Amino acid sequence: MDGRLRGESLTLAYDERVVAENLSVSVADGSFTVIVGPNACGKSTLLKALARVLKPVSGTVLLDGAGITTYASREVARRLGMLPQSPVVPNSIVVEDLVARGRYAHQRMLRQWSPEDEAAVTEAMRLTEVTELADRFAEELSGGQRQRVWLAMVLAQQTGILLLDEPTTFLDLAHQFDVLDICADLHDQGRTIVAVLHDLNHACRYATDLIVMKSGRVVAQGPPTEVMTADLVEDVFGVPCRVIPDPETGTPMVVPADRTRRRAVRMPVQ
Repeated sequence: MDGRLRGESLTLAYDERVVAENLSVSVADGSFTVIVGPNACGKSTLLKALARVLKPVSGTVLLDGAGITTYASREVARRLGMLPQSPVVPNSIVVEDLVARGRYAHQRMLRQWSPEDEAAVTEAMRLTEVTELADRFAEELSGGQRQRVWLAMVLAQQTGILLLDEPTTFLDLAHQFDVLDICADLHDQGRTIVAVLHDLNHACRYATDLIVMKSGRVVAQGPPTEVMTADLVEDVFGVPCRVIPDPETGTPMVVPADRTRRRAVRMPVQ
């Protein structure tokens, strides 16, 4: 069955530069879907189209059975939340006020701040473990703290679908796992998560479903145990490797070949 969110026959472009053509994807409801692929293959562009941040040149993004462009912006924001790459922190805003901006879609001319809004912000901050940062200026936080605050703001929207564009970029290893663990907890609670990740082993460990892209096309989609193979990694990323079971989780783990073999593969035939 088709999920709540899908794209049909999408052509995506920035001005005259076409990034993807005839691209179709369906996000399974209740999945933790991770989009992977080499740089400039269209991962973030696809996510922006699914979030209505980028308008397709052609094709349709469907949300709950209707074209996403048929909804008012507030209605889209009540149905899905989007965390973009490297969002800019407003000057002189404290954490609690930044998280509260996630309630914008629920405000009305005759319905301003309510106990429901307060509860949503409190719960989002609790889930992301930023409650103790409530009175701190967001611009003064570390990268890991700031990323959790942004995630809290998206959670405060209380949407069933969350789209996350490279949420672990620039974070150290511990903070990467912190963010991904929060996402996994949210998935366990019933949220549909769609994330763009670069680390294949993180993707395999956390995802229930992988979308693998290359040159603006989806070349594979399915559970990591079925999708992630040595042949696929070499074809898509140009990296010879072995794929073995992760000793902690049993999920696929990509082990790149040593540099001698990788250089031999990349060297042109004389």
